[in-house]
Amino acid sequence: MDIQFTDKTPLDRYHLLVQSVIPRPIAWILTAEEDGHLNLAPYSFFAPVCSAPPTLVVSMGQKSAGVEKDSFRNLKRSGWCVVNIADATQVDAVNISSSTLAAGISETSSFDIQVEPQEAWPLPRVAAAPVAFLCRYQQQVDLGSGPQHVVFLEIERMFIDEGVVSQDGERLVLNSELINPLARLGGAEYSELGDRIVRGRPE
Repeated sequence: MDIQFTDKTPLDRYHLLVQSVIPRPIAWILTAEEDGHLNLAPYSFFAPVCSAPPTLVVSMGQKSAGVEKDSFRNLKRSGWCVVNIADATQVDAVNISSSTLAAGISETSSFDIQVEPQEAWPLPRVAAAPVAFLCRYQQQVDLGSGPQHVVFLEIERMFIDEGVVSQDGERLVLNSELINPLARLGGAEYSELGDRIVRGRPE
């Protein structure tokens, strides 16, 4: 099949993209409302893009026409977020946190998702997540008529569960099998990593 994207609706294109660009990492983003209630939502249009400055990118759409998602609204107001990397055992918590709730209703409280305070940081992290990035808003690029916000987040600090990391000389080595990251596919599908394939980088 040769599919012409200009002939497809944005929704058709979305479904084709999420079923073919697989697996995708999930940014489980925690922000805070003005009243202090915590918001937690998963985003799978997400990737690292730079190490100097250390930068993540995440694409945030809208709840509905003209209504911003709580994560984006909170991030723009406060400038801070925590990007958690969930492990595969947290699939139900990640999935239910994608529910559309009224503004000001906390996913962490509603769905009993435990959080852990981070010293000298305005937000907690998801307690059971093996990796979390403590980030500040850097900039955004808006695409399309929606618009879709492509948001750049600068990493200030990183939490790593000591059980998934070892030392190789000066380098920290994270064990992908122990992190066991949850990945996103299309539709209602999620995935684990499965078998690892190791190949040394050629000279």
